[in-house]
Amino acid sequence: MTAKVDWDADQYLRFEDERTRPSLDLLQGVRLTAPARCIDLGCGPGNSTELVAARFPQAAVTGLDSSPDMIEKARKRLPRLSFVQADLAGWAPEERYDLIFANAVLQWLPDHEALFARLAAALKPGGVLAVQMPNNLAEPSHVAMAETAAEGPWAVRFAHATEAREPLGSFSDYRRWLMEAGCTVDLWQTTYVHALADSTAIIEWFKSTALKRYLDLLPAGEREGFLASYRERIARAYPAEPDGKVLLRFPRLFIVATRRAA
Repeated sequence: MTAKVDWDADQYLRFEDERTRPSLDLLQGVRLTAPARCIDLGCGPGNSTELVAARFPQAAVTGLDSSPDMIEKARKRLPRLSFVQADLAGWAPEERYDLIFANAVLQWLPDHEALFARLAAALKPGGVLAVQMPNNLAEPSHVAMAETAAEGPWAVRFAHATEAREPLGSFSDYRRWLMEAGCTVDLWQTTYVHALADSTAIIEWFKSTALKRYLDLLPAGEREGFLASYRERIARAYPAEPDGKVLLRFPRLFIVATRRAA
């Protein structure tokens, strides 16, 4: 939605292992040997920044996030690294980077054609832009959010709000945009299947991200009703397995673009 919100680092970290795995997989696709300057865009509480710093210990690694809570947690977690609170939408670095790492953040920004060209221009020749973005707007978890928002007494509160996320481009779009920006491109999509305790755990997962943007537009008295309606839809969409677990499908798009030498 259009409202400006801060992210809840503690809620986000309730599923740290599951949220960190895509960062590990993305980093596996980075073919750099000795980068000097790296930046983790949308660094969150520092779990992805920690991976970048461990992979490239000789590099100067910086984390950037717009959330004060996330930056505070990242600085406590990694006191020897540099963290900057800034809005990525207006980020304009003065120097180029060997690695721009962006795990689960660029999906929140519009106009990806211009955005990816801008990020590619911030790479040194031979530098890498490594991106992972959730591609789950068509999944039951997000369809249920939209349906819940459109029904019930709270619907009027969302009537004039725009969606927080635009659908991602196609594989062809990202490959074309980055090739036009002077990069070679590797891209793939992985659907993770997370076995969570129950349907309530799915709600807790999204409370720190997509669902939070709906809840922040509601007064306290309407949030429980909204969540109860959403919970009913989630329970139908994600039936329990024989062991009681529910399976959250989570597709993610990966892009590793290397800027060609000038």
